Amino acid sequence: MSEHFDIAVIGGGNAALCAAMTAAEAGARVIILEAAPKPYRGGNSRHTRNFRCMHRGPLGPLIESYEEDEYLADLLKVTGGKTDEGLARMVIRTSEECLPWMEAHGVRFQPSLSGTLSLARTNAFFLGGGKALVNAYYRTAAKLGVEVRYEAKVTHLAFDDDKVAEITYETGNQTHHITPKAVVVAAGGFQADLDWLARAWGPAAKNFLIRGTPYNRGEVLADLMDQGIEQVGDPTQCHAVAIDGRAPKFDGGIVTRLDCVPFSIVVNKNGDRFYDEGEDVWPKRYAIWGRLVANEPDQVGFAIIDSKAINLFMPSVFPPIKADTLDELAAKMDLPADQLRATVDGFNAACGETDGFMPTELDGVATSGLTPPKTNWARPIDTPPFYGYSLRTGVTFTYLGLKVDDRAQCSIGNRPVQNLWAAGETMAGSILGQGYLAGFGMTIGTVFGRIAGREAAAHAN
Repeated sequence: MSEHFDIAVIGGGNAALCAAMTAAEAGARVIILEAAPKPYRGGNSRHTRNFRCMHRGPLGPLIESYEEDEYLADLLKVTGGKTDEGLARMVIRTSEECLPWMEAHGVRFQPSLSGTLSLARTNAFFLGGGKALVNAYYRTAAKLGVEVRYEAKVTHLAFDDDKVAEITYETGNQTHHITPKAVVVAAGGFQADLDWLARAWGPAAKNFLIRGTPYNRGEVLADLMDQGIEQVGDPTQCHAVAIDGRAPKFDGGIVTRLDCVPFSIVVNKNGDRFYDEGEDVWPKRYAIWGRLVANEPDQVGFAIIDSKAINLFMPSVFPPIKADTLDELAAKMDLPADQLRATVDGFNAACGETDGFMPTELDGVATSGLTPPKTNWARPIDTPPFYGYSLRTGVTFTYLGLKVDDRAQCSIGNRPVQNLWAAGETMAGSILGQGYLAGFGMTIGTVFGRIAGREAAAHAN
């Protein structure tokens, strides 16, 4: 079966949709090849809530201002400087024009959510969450004439020298071949392939949970890298957060994230603390906890709080384990009671004056003489009932991906591939070397999706 399209977009999430709509508006005939069934379309974008947006003054739901240098400083802090500053600045600057563009393409925004993620100045929240954004974009894409194939698994991109000549994809037991003029790859990372994760991380990866779609298995990424397309990123680097240990293996989404950590102590299976829970505000630190937990025995941690803290963070999808004493809590969580009690007692003794406690900002309420310290929000855990959550590493997306330039174009050797562009999580490693900043994945996808769609359409035309 052979068909003609100007542009094929591989993937069905935010970046793919932004590319498809932009290309269609430029007059191109566009097909989206989405590996997931229709109810699961949208990749990880289904599970998002917001995107991080630069603005020089109030903009839409955003208050005050959040300008380029502050945005970049936040990014450099969480990545430890491991970012391409040129590409990062371009994404940051371009994000300001994205919000009105998103509104024009069907997205609606709401005031920011309250709770631990205090982002009213930096992040614009989608009304109805990521699923509503995805559905809005699919409606707009349909009006623009974009054709969508679901359960369309791309198996191979064939090259003729420095251009993509043909795409092979499967639907059910049928094989299809198309020869588009241009191709945009927006098919995500490889995190849902647990064997690939284990090759990168070692056997510990088998204990990881996958927060997002089970359809991001990296087949297209592997096919392109095997053919010499330039790659970027460390296969062990990823957006990984600490999520509820009771979450499903795949597709638990954002609701499985736990925001209690800043107000807790976190211990490993031996009952020992292993990191500063109050290092920074949660939007700048939540993404390090997946890797921290991954380095502990059995890749598991446990957050312990008391009744003073239970209402300070966004409610969890699963209720916490509750007990009237620490010994009872330890028994319910399969923790050594003596060591948990000793850890809590040592932490409580190290807590000082707590009058300055402020849950929504750095308050300097810290421990003294404790290793590791807790540098903010350090209050004794002494008021029953006590509560606990198990923590597991939840991988959102991997950073090994396709290297692109500021036009979203891919290369082979030192030569640009004439008709191949990439956007979204499949190229996010071009900017994110490590760490993560809340809402930045959607920003990368929106900016590069629009660029890839524009460039692909220009080539096709």
